[in-house]
Amino acid sequence: MIVVTGATGNVGRPLVELLATAGEKVTAVTRRPAEGLPAGVAHRQGDLADVDGLRGLFEGAEAVYLLVAGLGAELRPREIVAAAVDCGVRRIVFQSSQLVGTRTDSVSHEVLRAFETAVRESGVAWTVLRPGGFASNAFLWAGPVRSARVVEAPFADVALPVVDPWDIAEVAAAALRDPEHTGRTYVLTGPVAVSPREQALALADVVGAAVRFVPQSAGEAREALVRFLPEEAVDGMLSVMGEPLADERRVSPDVERVLGRAPRSFSAWARRNAFAFA
Repeated sequence: MIVVTGATGNVGRPLVELLATAGEKVTAVTRRPAEGLPAGVAHRQGDLADVDGLRGLFEGAEAVYLLVAGLGAELRPREIVAAAVDCGVRRIVFQSSQLVGTRTDSVSHEVLRAFETAVRESGVAWTVLRPGGFASNAFLWAGPVRSARVVEAPFADVALPVVDPWDIAEVAAAALRDPEHTGRTYVLTGPVAVSPREQALALADVVGAAVRFVPQSAGEAREALVRFLPEEAVDGMLSVMGEPLADERRVSPDVERVLGRAPRSFSAWARRNAFAFA
């Protein structure tokens, strides 16, 4: 049985669907009641921050997809990983972040670094996934695109190879099912770097109408983002968006290496999610 934590998120939901379709016995773990899970998928409600309740989340699992909400600052990585191993888990796939490798002094990603260390030292088979920026972050623009056909964003022409969460899910499914991926760390990106201005043009294509791009200052963007994200996370995000390092601009070969095909483009992601912007 495979346990998927964060099972209703941008990666967790398609991962559960992929595993269930492949005939795997799957248990979806969420902090809140879950709706719309595929037929045959079990559900457990719980929180990784509840150390006393961890056994109830992992019991009976041979493999775990470990995905922590936000940056997991309130979590205890070694205790969580140890609880999984004590329950008989023999394979852990951990969703980390590209920034763990590129921004080694980033305070906001200290917990993810600690999780990576705990997973690697767990004594069981492991794989670490380090996705870059998500194409699905464009959902932040869905309301303004629907209501006013406008996108507001900073760093208009700074391009990054954002990754489709479905590609992350497909790589995760492969890592959970195939021992070939044991001991690997995969950096996951899209096939080409794309700027916010170019993303707005892609959204215009899928809604069939002009979408006006309005440049924001970094300060304006920060003021908007800290309303629903931790300040440390926002500052790290804006640093990458505004002054990406060479490795953060680079297209990684790992999605194609694992899946045998090129990663999906931002335009493909936009077409699949056109309903949110129409």
